[in-house]
Amino acid sequence: MSVVGQSSRVESRESLGSPGSHHPRAFPICHLPSAICHPLPLSAFASRLLLALALALLAQAADAQITSRPSTLPRNRYRNGEETLRAFAPISEATRYSIVKFNVDGATVALGTVVDTNGLALTKASELKKGKLTCWLAIEKEVSAEVIATDEDEDVALVQVHAQGLKPVRWDTDQVSEGQWAITPGIAATPQAVGIISALPRRIRPPRALIGVQFEYGGSTPRIQELLPGLGAEKAGLTPGDIIVGLNHVTVTNREQVVETLREFREGQTVNLRVRREEKEFDADVRLMVPRSGQLGDEVDPQQRQSRLTGQVSQRSEGFEQAIEHDSVLPPWLCGGPLVNLDGKAIGLNIARAGRVTTYALPARLVKQILDNLKSKAKSAAAAGK
Repeated sequence: MSVVGQSSRVESRESLGSPGSHHPRAFPICHLPSAICHPLPLSAFASRLLLALALALLAQAADAQITSRPSTLPRNRYRNGEETLRAFAPISEATRYSIVKFNVDGATVALGTVVDTNGLALTKASELKKGKLTCWLAIEKEVSAEVIATDEDEDVALVQVHAQGLKPVRWDTDQVSEGQWAITPGIAATPQAVGIISALPRRIRPPRALIGVQFEYGGSTPRIQELLPGLGAEKAGLTPGDIIVGLNHVTVTNREQVVETLREFREGQTVNLRVRREEKEFDADVRLMVPRSGQLGDEVDPQQRQSRLTGQVSQRSEGFEQAIEHDSVLPPWLCGGPLVNLDGKAIGLNIARAGRVTTYALPARLVKQILDNLKSKAKSAAAAGK
């Protein structure tokens, strides 16, 4: 039996039993078949039934629309997809002539940021391996280049590119904001990557490097209980029972002081230890080292474990005075170039790929200080060589 027939009978009985009622109530129902659209006497039950039917029809139509949509977003519309990168092409076009690409023996190792018209460029120092250094320009020309100064603390190299008339990058030293766009242009017409600022400039501590000792437990005195084989303390001639009483000409009285002070040094640096052995004191220069996988049985550096989980990271990815963090996915060989804002101005220098979605950039204000220091260093070196 149809819903309309049921509604008519129910409403008729209600009308007959209503004193003084001459006309039953009528409710026009729209967007339904014509047989239902005529004004009909409806009870509350029938009204609810018809409303449920209408909602069911609307839900079915909505489901049909949803299922007709594509199930996945095309990959070229992902953040680093071709179509997305093309949307930022005007920024890349405005900055690509301020960027160079460095090769060592024909293999690309880093991007570079042009800082003056005479061919000076900044890049990531640790990526410039030994070999023949050349440089590709945005005009598709390859020229020779040479490193003329290096800042080991911040891993920045000043390179002389043998080309004239290059376009210096424009800097923006204003404070960056979390969530703002961050673009990494290259020498191509579209950017290499786009991302957002995920953390404001902060100090990035170096990876844990050790002198290679284990202190006695049960007390605060920095007395050596055991030497770790193959590390700096053993090579410097320290022995169990020695007490460290000074570090870099500063007196230390407990092992916490020694541990915290050493935490500020990175692999390859050397510290001077004042050591007491029985009744005598002497100095020892100890080189800090990062234990290699398996050297101590287990990995002590979590970055070694993290690298395997997140993919390739830069050889030097920590130990910077200040760094902006952004989530652009950059392989190590795309570091060294500028990180720019939507105005095409450099807010930083990409310095390290540190994780799956973590890239560090030295802020523009710090980069300009480094540049001034490197120019002075290069000038002094040139004068000394004459």
